[in-house]
Amino acid sequence: MKATQQMKGWKHSRTGLLVSIGGGAFGAFGVVKDIRKARSEGDTLKLVNAGIAALALVTSTALLVRELRRLGSDDVLAP
Repeated sequence: MKATQQMKGWKHSRTGLLVSIGGGAFGAFGVVKDIRKARSEGDTLKLVNAGIAALALVTSTALLVRELRRLGSDDVLAP
């Protein structure tokens, strides 16, 4: 049971947040690819979908950065 508790807390650790930001950055390559493909095909609906996905990535990255800042401010050893 202790291992499952550690895994639940890992998502909110500094390492977990950095991995999440990396995953979001990796997902950005897919969004850019989708936008280019939609433009070349002239498909407006796919372009809107890719734009919304890009906004979701920006929002999730901003939330993760905010969590990282909160972790940094809670650190007793932080200057």
